[in-house]
Amino acid sequence: MNATLEAAAPVRSGDVEFVTFCVGDLLLGAEICHVEEINRHVDVTPVAHSPEWVLGVVNLRGEVVTVLDLRWILGLGNNVTTATTRNVVVNAGGERIGFLVDRIADVVNASWSDIKAPPANLNGAQGRFLQGIYELDHGLLAVLNMEEVLAGN
Repeated sequence: MNATLEAAAPVRSGDVEFVTFCVGDLLLGAEICHVEEINRHVDVTPVAHSPEWVLGVVNLRGEVVTVLDLRWILGLGNNVTTATTRNVVVNAGGERIGFLVDRIADVVNASWSDIKAPPANLNGAQGRFLQGIYELDHGLLAVLNMEEVLAGN
């Protein structure tokens, strides 16, 4: 871990569960405690004059939820909606925010002690959006830094 990340990142211990999903070729994970729901509701109403990474809003059971283009935020191009596209809704400081992802993967159990520092650049994604990397039997899981992702660009 570089000195900048060590100074900024809190020391974490114990076990953690990640909801995992794919964006482009990346397998990403968000702590399960942040994820409220995953749904197919991807019919987004655009919002005029919003930043490029804001796709718009959806109505989820009477609540308006802002939907962000995770591909765009990570520098992987614009989202392309397919049959596997899902909206991962997270709670961010009491507000519900949706991330459009290419497809849902699985829940992964890990230990914080096994999560390594992220490289500065992983498959084109900007390293500041990654909290760490967890090695799986079949590849790598990039753990999202939710605060940075929600801050946008």
